[in-house]
Amino acid sequence: ELNKVITKWIFMSTITGFYTGSTESEVEKQFADLRDVTTAEGFVAYLEAAIETRLTDDFFTYSLPSSLEGSSANSPSWFGYVASLVVLGTPMLFSTSPLSQYFAIGASGKKNAIDKHHIFPKSYLTKIGYDNDRDRNQIANFTYLDYNTNIEIGDRAPAEYVAAFREKLGEEGYARTCRDNALPLDFESLEYPEFLARRRVLMAGTIRKAYERLCE
Repeated sequence: ELNKVITKWIFMSTITGFYTGSTESEVEKQFADLRDVTTAEGFVAYLEAAIETRLTDDFFTYSLPSSLEGSSANSPSWFGYVASLVVLGTPMLFSTSPLSQYFAIGASGKKNAIDKHHIFPKSYLTKIGYDNDRDRNQIANFTYLDYNTNIEIGDRAPAEYVAAFREKLGEEGYARTCRDNALPLDFESLEYPEFLARRRVLMAGTIRKAYERLCE
């Protein structure tokens, strides 16, 4: 039970950025509260209550999608999303290889085994008028790909590479990989801002699903 609640605590602290920024007063308060906890059951109950206070319905529905609006490579929300894919054992986009195998202890450190790739390729966005890195490097525009998939997509427009993968995977396989990787089924036909907005909601849903898995 302790292992389970500590896992949930680490997950909560990751997606909320609990230990980033100025957290001294909050941590000091927790230490003060814990002075009154004298049993293992009380410690577990304290952590559970603290987690539930932060990971509410409103957090997953409103705060989390909002926190995915940005382009920081060190965003807690991005790390939380990647952690969620690991928890869920999700295969990478257009692949059968689970992302988790590349983050496992002892996994190969071979360069370019996987790549963090723009779903709407950067050069494509530049061509259609997005010349600002903050716009092109939005968190919701990233996914991990295996090396071969990354090469196959390259700088092609979404509508172009999606057609190739629909044919390769079949409609059922294509729908599954989109669903697993928080992509709208018709993302290639969306305007870029709408794609970002819809994917943020789906990414938040993936994070929530992973949290619920940890609660089982």
